[in-house]
Amino acid sequence: MHNPGPDLIDPASIAFQSVLDRLAPTDATVLIVGETGTGKEVVARYLHYHSPRRQQPFLAVNCGALTESLAESELFGHEKGAFTGAAERHQGWFEAAEGGTLLLDEIGELSLPLQVKLLRVLQEREVTRVGSRRPVRVNVRVVAATHVDLASAIRERRFREDLYYRLNVAAVTLPPLRQRREDIPVLASHFLALYARRLGRPLLRLSDESLATLMSWSWPGNIRELENTLHNAVLLSREPLITPRQLRLGPVSGAALPDEEEDLDRFLRQQLRENNGPLYPRVIESLVRNAFELSQGNQMQTAALLGISRNTLRTHLGHLGLIKPRRSLATGGARTSAPTEDGERELRIGYQKFGNLGILKARQSLEAQFADQGVSVLWSEFPAGPQLLYALENHEIDFGTTGDVPPIFAQSTSSALRYVAWEPAAPQSVALLVTGDSPIRTLADLKGKRVAVNKGSNVHYLLLHILDEAGLTSQDVRIVYAPPKYPLTPSDRHAVDAWMMWDPLLSDAEQSGQMRVLANGEGRVSNHQFYLADQQFIRHSADLLNVLIDALEQTGRYIDAHRADAADLLAAELGLAPKAVGRALGRRSHQTRRMDLTIIRQQQAIADRFYALGLLPRAIKVRDAVWQE
Repeated sequence: MHNPGPDLIDPASIAFQSVLDRLAPTDATVLIVGETGTGKEVVARYLHYHSPRRQQPFLAVNCGALTESLAESELFGHEKGAFTGAAERHQGWFEAAEGGTLLLDEIGELSLPLQVKLLRVLQEREVTRVGSRRPVRVNVRVVAATHVDLASAIRERRFREDLYYRLNVAAVTLPPLRQRREDIPVLASHFLALYARRLGRPLLRLSDESLATLMSWSWPGNIRELENTLHNAVLLSREPLITPRQLRLGPVSGAALPDEEEDLDRFLRQQLRENNGPLYPRVIESLVRNAFELSQGNQMQTAALLGISRNTLRTHLGHLGLIKPRRSLATGGARTSAPTEDGERELRIGYQKFGNLGILKARQSLEAQFADQGVSVLWSEFPAGPQLLYALENHEIDFGTTGDVPPIFAQSTSSALRYVAWEPAAPQSVALLVTGDSPIRTLADLKGKRVAVNKGSNVHYLLLHILDEAGLTSQDVRIVYAPPKYPLTPSDRHAVDAWMMWDPLLSDAEQSGQMRVLANGEGRVSNHQFYLADQQFIRHSADLLNVLIDALEQTGRYIDAHRADAADLLAAELGLAPKAVGRALGRRSHQTRRMDLTIIRQQQAIADRFYALGLLPRAIKVRDAVWQE
């Protein structure tokens, strides 16, 4: 969800805003309660921007996304050697937010043991890193947010009552959008201006009918749904006036929903005549999404309602991001692609929206190829390589893609991953950026500065090169571990001084003219792309793997031959301007290749350097992790 700065229209009503204005200047812990998508993070940022801490970092962590094994380390940090894979000291979220504000989103998802430790942090205002006995004082204002009823969670013994009272110093309830419809026109204008600017489009207006549609919609997804609706409308609209058809909130022109076979035929013919993009995927998505909601998330009931098998349903739900890949108990948590009782198999792919897998998913050519073979394709999106590798190591997916560095870290911890293919280097597609008006002009100026980097990623490796080149080490800068993002909010600019980014966000940031590249990967890193698979998956499903690699090879040829079409396809998925996506695609060859001796040697050189720097717990041989067909 976009987070507007302090000078933009706040999503809360005027009455609600007056409450925030009274709370903002204080250091009181605030608990924000509201449905998903109501703008809880926006409210937290508003509190921060209007507080004396506004010049210090604002950081947000989703407690629901923290894995049980890593949550304590992520929140409170860890010392070098605290556990397997802890190759260096890691600063947790509390320390990274020093002097500023830390939003603990979805606080109700924290485990009970972590709730005890969080309570102590709030009481003592100090954290103890994993692997250490020395407490570290922290000066952080905590804002917590939840969409669940914590009172019920307390009764069910899922949430500690003492932590609730510690968090509930000042509580605010954020009403859903359907209860403050007067905010819709202002929010709509804001989002239209935002995405027109971001996508390089002229400013669009809503027709009277469109505004009436927005005002009458129930908005189950609240502000996030409104934002996504208008983002999509800006992408689709070719005229300066947005009509209800571009909003895609229901049948166009006030047509009633068809409930008889003849009416259904008439409705579909009308949609086909209007030719508003491919109809088939829109109809399927609408059918599955509505059936899933009507069945209250029950997969068996949804499948019965649609008249399809549960495995087929799971494929659609996976495409829509409504479920996570499942894990079987039969293999201790590791699911294989062996046939199920009804003869169907699953291929679970982890992907990032940019690149060959993003295009392959968007075109749905793999699904078409497997349609008659009883194979369901399930897609899971990941923000970056390290997160994807974690899912692969834990058997939550079968196949995925990352850069050079994450698989090296994985192999050093005895992971069962296997390299199966790669794509050529693209050193220009990773870089260190600063704002256009930054006083940082040379690499030496980085000393003492705060640098945002995604830990264990290719940009992490590039940062080590850049620091070494300037005669610095990681101890000479303050590293803030966070995935890249663009555009930057005011709090992002306060939190750090420089950002490590990769495409397509890098190209989008460069194109904006607001960011300046201080150094990119040329002459420093290779930035190959590797495709990896789970060893157990390979044993059971080498046939699927070969088909998948062939499909990637065909996709690579499509991208290189039809770059503009590929950019348009990805731009809609990424929410970025096609020009920026085209620029990013043009920086690399997308020709997928099987593993060979040359690329193995190049990857080995990176692994050797990491071991020499003390970043790996043991030396590795990359060749041992290569799939032998």
